[in-house]
Amino acid sequence: VQLQASGGGLVQPGGSLRLSCAASGDIFSINTMGWYRQAPGKQRGFVASITGGTTTYADSVKGRFTISRDYAKNTVYLQMNSLKPEDTAVFYCKAVLSEVQNMGVYYDYWGQGTEVTVSS
Repeated sequence: VQLQASGGGLVQPGGSLRLSCAASGDIFSINTMGWYRQAPGKQRGFVASITGGTTTYADSVKGRFTISRDYAKNTVYLQMNSLKPEDTAVFYCKAVLSEVQNMGVYYDYWGQGTEVTVSS
C-alpha cells in the first residue's frame, strides 16, 4: 500500500492551494483519511480528517481549510484558502486502512509529505 501526496508549493499570504493524496495497492477498506503537518522545528500535528461523512478540523484551520474524499479513487483532498505564513509546513496524509491480505485489521499508513510555503 502506498499513499502519494501532491499539490504543495509556494503561495502568497491569502492565497489557496489544494492538496491531494491517493492511496493505492491491495486495499480492502479505508476507514479514516486525514492530513497532518510539521512546521520547521515543531512536532507533527493534526490538521483535518474525514471518516464517512464526518469531518474534523484543528482549530487553527477551521473556516479556511476543507477536507473531502473521493471514495471511488481512494483519494483525500485538502482545499486550503486564506493561507497564512504560519501554515508553512510539510503536509502529510494518513489513512487508516485494512489490506486485502488482512481484512478487518486496520493500520495507519502515511504518505511521503508535500511542502507548503506561504510567503510574500
